[in-house]
Parts: sequence; structure tokens; C-alpha cells
Amino acid sequence: MKILGISAYYHDAAACLVVDGGIIAAAQEERFTRIKHDSDFPNQAIAYCLREAKVSPADIDFIVFYDKPFLKFERLLETYLAFAPRGFWSFAKSAPVWLKDKLFQKTVIVKALRSIWGRNIDWGERLLFSEHHLSHAASAFFPSPFNNAAILTMDGVGEWTTTSLAIGSGNQLEVIKEIHFPHSLGLLYSAITYYAGFKVNSGEYKIMGLAPYGSPKYAKLIKDHLIDIKEDGTFHLDMSYFNYCIGLTMTNAKFDKLFGGAPRKPESELTQKEMDLAASIQLVTEEVVIKLAKSIAKTTGQKNLCLAGGVALNCVANGKLIQEKLFDNIWIQPAAGDAGGAIGAALGAYYLHAKKRRIINAELDAMQGSYLGPQYSQSEIEARLTSVGAVFEVVNDDQLIEEVAQALAHGSAVGWHQGRMEFGPRALGCRSILADPRSTLVQKQLNLKVKYRESFRPFAPSVLREDVSKWFDIDVDSPYMLLVANINQNQKIAMTPEQEALFGIDKLNVKRSSIPAVTHVDYSARVQTVYKKTNPRYHDLLSKFKEITGCSVLVNTSFNVRGEPIVESPEDAFRCLMGTELDILAVGNCILKKEKQKKYLAEDYQNKYSLD
Repeated sequence: MKILGISAYYHDAAACLVVDGGIIAAAQEERFTRIKHDSDFPNQAIAYCLREAKVSPADIDFIVFYDKPFLKFERLLETYLAFAPRGFWSFAKSAPVWLKDKLFQKTVIVKALRSIWGRNIDWGERLLFSEHHLSHAASAFFPSPFNNAAILTMDGVGEWTTTSLAIGSGNQLEVIKEIHFPHSLGLLYSAITYYAGFKVNSGEYKIMGLAPYGSPKYAKLIKDHLIDIKEDGTFHLDMSYFNYCIGLTMTNAKFDKLFGGAPRKPESELTQKEMDLAASIQLVTEEVVIKLAKSIAKTTGQKNLCLAGGVALNCVANGKLIQEKLFDNIWIQPAAGDAGGAIGAALGAYYLHAKKRRIINAELDAMQGSYLGPQYSQSEIEARLTSVGAVFEVVNDDQLIEEVAQALAHGSAVGWHQGRMEFGPRALGCRSILADPRSTLVQKQLNLKVKYRESFRPFAPSVLREDVSKWFDIDVDSPYMLLVANINQNQKIAMTPEQEALFGIDKLNVKRSSIPAVTHVDYSARVQTVYKKTNPRYHDLLSKFKEITGCSVLVNTSFNVRGEPIVESPEDAFRCLMGTELDILAVGNCILKKEKQKKYLAEDYQNKYSLD
């Protein structure tokens, strides 16, 4: 049985192909169109999935959309009626879009399928719709290595649900408890993101990274006025402070007054206030997540927990949850946001609709390291690089690992484009920028000269799984870079009293450990454990770097620049090399050195990628 899952039309459109219960391919549309968070119908992602599986459109048994548009429109209409006449302009702006396209999404999807696959098949007969949080829950449970588990999903909002608890057993999944819109932990976090001057649905990562620079001085204010948190983790928002139900912004004048002024203007200078707000909302989020988890453990008796939804990408909260030891095992869907809904929709149809038997591999989850995207043969790589004027050397496997490891050990920033592209928001050693974590200069240089983003943003470490406890206070699997852990005590460098007294961005330049480039200002790091079985080439590179330097850790950040998606093709990787201050690019068995490239190409691309 072949099932195509689709998420689209809101943000992070994606497609996934499941064949007989196995995830064969999955990709986000943005990687192909080069439009970050592209929400349009995922034509190119679908085409890739079919190519990868070597199947024709006619072979597809079901096409499953990840949520139910009619329920979403019901929420929009009922919300307007509840607040009327306030919110008229917001409703008037969105209603025509719904009435023209979104409300009749079955027709829109069928039309899109016909446009790419023809009219000889009645695609409407094969089209199914899943509920949003059911898709999230299915994406978390069915790929997990558990036969039984509790499933917690948390995000902004689906149709009505913002938080849900489900129980999974074998090929069954039942949602047993929900929190509904407008009460949403994800939207509360997004409201603070908006107020701090960052973009909703993408700037939340920045708030999480900014939090350690601040003090949670607003946490009590948030809990006294914005959110009422019960002992079991359920919550209720005071909607008089928010504008997302009736307006085109997240917050209102009452919210501004509570926090002492208007929202920060995007791109303006960050102040201590934004850092303290970030620390405060992060603390409140952790409290809700842990209380929910404690209640789930107590009431369900389940020993395993699965997580999905956008809030499940908050790796700091995930790390705190692990420390609580409430469950024997926790598994987090690596594409926990809406893109992962495509996986949940397809798997949900396979198990819940078609009622197929589920076979579990207790040693390896079904996401396969999240390496589910396109890959290129060596001949394709060489042809594509030649077509864009790249100058490269072809080496064998051993030479590739040796040269790149030596370059890293000598301070080079390396673009690493290998194997199948990752599915989800994290680069996991196939579309990554790599550097030496022992350097005190790497964080600032990569942020300002390669990534072209804010200097406070931390970088994550990749570490050999067998060495993780030597470097970090964690000894559990973290293959998807979704857990934050503290630096191991033996690797820490104590701060002087003068350094301890620093606050805000001034904390950034203090060397805190033997791997300062991946040590955040609170001695934490977002850890990825690397396995020989799932990514042998990346494991070999880390092993060679360890042989040369004694350090089995590398800086690993996504291979992209600010405002662009992670690179997909060899051409994307070459453009990024030429437009930034990367030193070396390794694509397959091709090595490209920046100084050997044609100068006119470098000038063209640098103009394109300039901060302006």
C-alpha cells in the first residue's frame, strides 16, 4: 500500500510517501523553491517522493491532507461571532481567502493533483483528511520505537486543538484530552516573540537562544496576568491582553502597558528587556510542559512519552523534561512542526484507516535519522557543479575524510553536503556547516560572516554517540538535536568574579569550556549524537577529527544563510560557498576550495548574500 501525506497552505508545506508502513521519502517544499517556510502546494516535494520510491501517480492508494479545513473555518467563524463586532476587519480580510480557496480545499487539492498528474484518475476518491493534532500525534507515535506510549502534542493551534494527550498502542491511537483555542501555549510563546520584535512562526528559536542572556524577571507577571496554570499543567489565557482572535497582531495596548511599552521594532537593537522577556517565557513554558508531563505520567501509567507539535521543538524544555525522569523513554518527532504533519497524515491513514499491522524496530526508530530527502550520485554532483562554473577536485572516501578533518582542525569553516537531505528544521550532518568547537572565535565568525544572523545565536554540537557523556551531562540518545544538556563538569572553565558579574550580550565573549563555540552562556548545548549505523560518513569525519585533535565534537549548524532554507542541491551549496566566507565545500567526493574559485563568481554571489 502506497500513501502520500501532504501538509500545505499555512506554513512549511511538505510531502511524505509511506509504502507498506515504511517512510520512503519526505521533504519540505521550501528546499526546492528556495522560499523559506513555503506554504504553497508541495508540487516539487511530491515529485521527489515519487521519484525516490520509483512509483507512478496511479500507484498511489491514498492521498492524505494533514488537517480539516472545514473545522478551521468553523473556528474562524465562531471566534468572530464570539468577539463581534470587534475583529470585523480581521475577519473581513481572511474570509474571502477562505471562501475562495481554503474552505473548499478538497477541490483545490484535486485541481492541483490533476494539474501535475492529469485527469484520467478520480483523485477525489483517493483523498482523505486527517485532523491536525491527530496528524501530530500519529507522527510522534507511529515512527517511535514504542509499542505503547502516551503522546503529548503542543503547538499554536490546529483546527480547534492547541494541546492534546493521546494514548498509542500497537497500530491504535486515541486522543483522550484536549485544550482548545484560544488558550494556547504556542501562541503565548509567539506573542512574546512578536512583542520582542521577532517574526512569528520562525523567531521562536531566537527567543529560546536569547533566554540565557536574561533573567526571568517577568515570569511572575506572565503567570499573574497572562496565563493561569493549574497543577496538572492545563492552562487558561486571559484574552484581554491578546489580539490574535480579533486583530492582525498578536498583542494589544493592554499587553503593551503590562510590559511597559510598545513592541520592539524588528531589526532594532536588542535590549536587556527582550532578554529578560525571553528568559521569562522560557521558564513559564518549561513549567507548563513539566506539569503536563507529570500529570500524564500519573494518570496514564505509561512508561514511554512521545512529543510533537511546534512546542516540542523547544529543546531546552525537552532537556528539562528528560532530567525529571518521569518516563523511562521519551521520543520526539524531529519534524515536530507542521511539515511533520505530512508524515502523521500518511501513517495515520495506514494504521488507523487501513488498519494495517505495525512492526516495530526497538533499536532504530522509523525516521531513519531523518535522512529522508534527495541525494545525488557522484556523476550528478560533478555535472551540476561543472554547470555553475565550480572548480573542484575529486577524491576517494579516505582522502575526503582526511582533508576535511584536517581543514576543520586548522580553523576552516566547511560546507558539508552529503547523502540524503534531512527532513525537518535541523541539519544533522548531511546539509551542515561544520567548524572546530575548540575555537573562541567560531561562534561570532559563523554568525556574522557565514550565517549573516544575530551574534547571540548559539551553535549546536555534533558528538560521537559513544563519547557523549565525556563532553555533556547526558547519556541518552539525542540523534535529532532536540535536547539541551549542560557541558560536562570536566570540560567547564570557571568564570572570574568579574565575568560572573557580566549581563546581557556582554556574556557572549567569555570562554566557558574546552569547546567554547558550542557552549551557551548558561553552560548548555543543544546536542546531536551521531551514529555509525545511520550516518556512517559523518561518523567517520568525527572519528578522524577526534584522531587528529582528541576532540570528538564538531560545530554543526544548518547549511544556509539568513532568510533562506537549508540547501538542497549541489548548486545551492556552491552558491552558499561563493556568497559567504566559507572556506571549503565538500559535496559527495568533490572538494571545493574558496580561493580556487573564479573571482567574478564570488563577487556576484557576495552581492546577492550581503546583509543589505
